[in-house]
Order: sequence, then C-alpha cells, then structure tokens
Amino acid sequence: MTRDFNIRDNIWDSGFPYHSQHSSVLFDIADSFHLELSRPTEQILTRYSNNQQDSNSVINLMFLRPESLEYDNHINHPYLRLTLDHASLMVDIDF
Repeated sequence: MTRDFNIRDNIWDSGFPYHSQHSSVLFDIADSFHLELSRPTEQILTRYSNNQQDSNSVINLMFLRPESLEYDNHINHPYLRLTLDHASLMVDIDF
C-alpha cells in the first residue's frame, strides 16, 4: 500500500516536531491488512513545496508485509518527479 497520505508526523519525518492523531488511524488500517510501515533504503524528503512558506516533507509512504523480502527495502526517487512536487517510491518485487 503506497501513496501520498498527506499526513505529517515525526514518526517518518524527523524534521517535523509533532505526532499526528491521523497516523494512528493509518497504522490501524495498515495493520488490518497485516502491513507495516516500510523504511526506505535512504531517508529523504518525498514532497517538495513550491511555496517558500511551506516546508518540504515526508508524506509519501509505503506499507508492506514485514515478512516480505522487500520490506524496508524501497527506494525514493526525487529526481523522477519531473514537474511533480512528489518523489516516486519504488520497490522491486520478486515473484
């Protein structure tokens, strides 16, 4: 499960000083599918603001099954964002 969840939280963004109540709901939903928050191979920002008053952040997340080989092994690609303000998240899945 991956997307822009639009939730800022210090759990996945060390530059953000607060914990959001919405992240608890997100973790409950992920848990109902037996998924956990995957950590990228390199911790970088995933949203880049065009507004100087709005800071860059980490709001694109990936949840995977913790027993999968891909868990904690996804990659953020900020250079693939082109004209978008979000970095692409990718994971190689072996069949």
